[in-house]
Amino acid sequence: MIKNIKWLFLVSLTFVACSKNDEVITDANSSDGLPLTSGSANFSKYVALGNSLTSGYSDGALFIEGQKGAYPALLAEKFALVGGGSFSTPFMADNVGGFKVGGTVASGPRLYYTGNQSAPLAPVSGTPSTEILNHLTGPFNNMGVPGAKSFHLLSNTYGNPAGIGSYANPYFVRFASSSSATVLGDAVAQNPTFFSLWIGNNDVLSYATSGGTGVNQTGNTNPATYGPNDITDPTAFASVYSNIVNGLTANGAKGVVANIPYVTSVPFFTTVPTNPIPGLPAASAAQLNQLFGAINQITTTLGQPNRFSTIVADDNNPATTEKNPLLINDESLPNLATYITGALTPALGATTAAYVGNLYGRARHAKDTGARDYILLTAQTVIGTTQSGAPAPFNTVGVSYPMQDSTTLTASETAEVVAATDAYNSSIQSIANTKGLAFVNANAVMAQVANGGVSYNGFNFTSTFVTGNAFSLDGVHPSPKGYALIANKFIEAINAKYGSNLKGPDVGNYRTLFPASL
Repeated sequence: MIKNIKWLFLVSLTFVACSKNDEVITDANSSDGLPLTSGSANFSKYVALGNSLTSGYSDGALFIEGQKGAYPALLAEKFALVGGGSFSTPFMADNVGGFKVGGTVASGPRLYYTGNQSAPLAPVSGTPSTEILNHLTGPFNNMGVPGAKSFHLLSNTYGNPAGIGSYANPYFVRFASSSSATVLGDAVAQNPTFFSLWIGNNDVLSYATSGGTGVNQTGNTNPATYGPNDITDPTAFASVYSNIVNGLTANGAKGVVANIPYVTSVPFFTTVPTNPIPGLPAASAAQLNQLFGAINQITTTLGQPNRFSTIVADDNNPATTEKNPLLINDESLPNLATYITGALTPALGATTAAYVGNLYGRARHAKDTGARDYILLTAQTVIGTTQSGAPAPFNTVGVSYPMQDSTTLTASETAEVVAATDAYNSSIQSIANTKGLAFVNANAVMAQVANGGVSYNGFNFTSTFVTGNAFSLDGVHPSPKGYALIANKFIEAINAKYGSNLKGPDVGNYRTLFPASL
């Protein structure tokens, strides 16, 4: 009997031991419930490089609360759980946004949503208190510089106070280690063990947001000769990007990089439709159709596609909605001014015919299918207004007076932007693969946001302006929720590459829009 009791006791001990060994330890802070790990990554010294998207820019400005929600700051919070160190940011002085240079306001306050349908956006009250010439002492982990293009990260004049207004960037001037420092140099000097890099957006974005007023510099590999709104040559971009990554990885640091979304994924380009003009009074529609029909006859004679659609008149039926396309100027078209002038001189007289010829020589109606055009968000304020100095009836902007180049991104300009973006993205992914870096396909994410939306943590992210969760009120930069989504995508890529199991931030903890008062 005693032997049996001893035997049963030994069995019970064995059972307990097995139960202890088989017990699963879970961690609510990890993505998979297992104990948190950094995998093969070392997050002890994390540095983030990039532009406004890295800095936390939102609602048309940089301000404290926006910087706190920057995706690198959200990453750093998660890195801290697995050995990540402190993360410093060159904070602005207030939540008004904007800044002063030498006491003069040089950049205005952030935007807020008023709720007023006739004027939904307005700058917050207050005067910017951030003085650019009040230099901050670093180093700083968040090296995001609003406005930076790829090659700016290598420029030793980008932080020189003497160059404000020309070759220097006021945001970098404020926290550069010296007047001859480079963004890359200040980052590398911190000897990072891990980095994030999201750069290249502005290499095409400024061209697009200016309506293509810059120059496509493809074929010119010297960025020193570029204007502020030019497209960076893809070969120059690849060389610069490689140099940046080589510098960051020279001491064995691991990192994560992201590619460039198409600009046409953001509400700055997709909010204003190409056909916002309501049905016109019958007489006005008939008059324009006669004029545009005559120009279409000219293009047909010349063997060119017709440039104008038939204008629809208001049918006075509240149950129907007539829409007419915007009249835009397209500098890629052959100039028909001479042909139009000659054709209309008998009916209008030489002076008026010459005016109409010059006005419509490169005009056409905007297209929203196929190789489509994009109307800039900022164009809302000019559509339907009266053009100063233009005689009636040729003076209604977008109807009888063509929208100018700075208000539209035409199909041909869009094609240039897309081609450059594709080339940049090819280089980014190739370099990431060669260096063994984590890669975020931001282009695919933003394309999904713009086409049906992305569901995350119970929230739907779309590119709908104001209410879509993903974007802020400037139509380009993410909202607080949008930055949280981006942080999740970065963490997913880091986990996949380095075997970490970090859990991304809950997007539900972040606002959709900032209020007027913070």
